[in-house]
Amino acid sequence: MTPSDIQDFSNSRTKARAYFCYLFSKNIPNRLPSLSTEMIVPRLLKIKADLESCEGVYLLDHRGVQVSPTYLDHKQIDEDAGKIRADRAYYYRAVREGRCTITDPYPSLITRDLTVTASQPIYDEAGVLKYVACLDMPFDEVLKIAHLSTFDSFFVKFFKYSYSMFSLALIAVAMLLFFKGMQSFFLYEISHFNIKDVFEATILITLALAIFDLAKTLIEEEIMGRTKEQSIFGAHKTMVRFLGSIIIALSIEALMLVFKFAITEPQMLLYAMFIIAGVAMLLISLAIYIKNTKEKIQE
Repeated sequence: MTPSDIQDFSNSRTKARAYFCYLFSKNIPNRLPSLSTEMIVPRLLKIKADLESCEGVYLLDHRGVQVSPTYLDHKQIDEDAGKIRADRAYYYRAVREGRCTITDPYPSLITRDLTVTASQPIYDEAGVLKYVACLDMPFDEVLKIAHLSTFDSFFVKFFKYSYSMFSLALIAVAMLLFFKGMQSFFLYEISHFNIKDVFEATILITLALAIFDLAKTLIEEEIMGRTKEQSIFGAHKTMVRFLGSIIIALSIEALMLVFKFAITEPQMLLYAMFIIAGVAMLLISLAIYIKNTKEKIQE
């Protein structure tokens, strides 16, 4: 396994999960009365037979206890029945998300090679969790299943290079704003010190920080692929970080204006309050956006 394999898996993870979800939904009964291991295990074995490279299949109950042997090629491991798998990612993620999931690659206890487990929660007609069906696939085979087409690969690289150029441009702008802000502290002699220069420098440096933070987020998520899948923001994290940077910049600018107007022009304080009200509206909107995004991801 190479770093490029991990990156390929990350880029095509959605496609791989969709493939296994289709297999489970096509073969495994769900939300039906009188569900039993005798009804589900033969369907699991059928999936295994259709997937030549499948390492094994097994069934867990609602508590995470394995209720079937582990079925391998031409044999089965009977002693696996009764083992507790509640601490395994393929169990608790399927239960928590309430849908088909796939794990990150991990060393298989059977083959000692990297494997990926797809799991599907199974509910009765009342929506109560009864079982979790599990399927182990070699990591290399999962990469083949979810292999990006030439068209997909082209746009993955295109967007990565585009984000790189935009990020570098944003960093350059942030550095220019930073140096311009720092100049305000040194261009004037102490005897000609003006409070207005301090406010302008603070605004420029704050804006530089907000732009630099946005560029950092783009590099980490879109170029280096460090987005955390379980983050409550998910694919919307860049937008949240961007709006957060704007809110911070506006908040600092509003604070600077309050101090400035309190000293020089008290009658202008009302305009600073307008900015503070705008910041409050942005915070409320961002909170609603995060809440709705989190609920949508959980669905």
